[in-house]
Amino acid sequence: MTALHVNGRDHTVDADPGTPILWALRDTLGMTGTKFGCGAALCGACTVHLDGQAIRSCITPISAAEGKKITTIEAATDGSDPVGASVHAAWVKHDVAQCGYCQSGQIMSATAFLKSLPKGKQPSVDEIDSAMAGNICRCGTYVRIRAAVADAARALA
Repeated sequence: MTALHVNGRDHTVDADPGTPILWALRDTLGMTGTKFGCGAALCGACTVHLDGQAIRSCITPISAAEGKKITTIEAATDGSDPVGASVHAAWVKHDVAQCGYCQSGQIMSATAFLKSLPKGKQPSVDEIDSAMAGNICRCGTYVRIRAAVADAARALA
């Protein structure tokens, strides 16, 4: 049994300690907002926050999350987190999603990036591109993603 703290709630997961966080979230806890993309931490679709840091849940075992806080897309966009809410609003404003599959991971990476910036800092295009480089969008909405991240940063200033 592994104790996980997900989106402010405690859960006990009956799974092998090596089970990736992704599968514990989706299969055991029913939180399907986090997506499986590649299974090798290359695409970013499975991004969640572990103690505020963006991590790839497809390769991170549940044992690494014991005693830490996991935040998923469900909590990042429920309105309780001002940064997540700002990113989500910018995503809608800029019509970022096309097929939508990668978007939960994109939003989680963008939210972690903006939280890492000093208050009021406006990131450069290069900083945004660098922060989002680990997330692949097969539909190619990178221009809209970049605009949404910049817009969210302005809204938070």
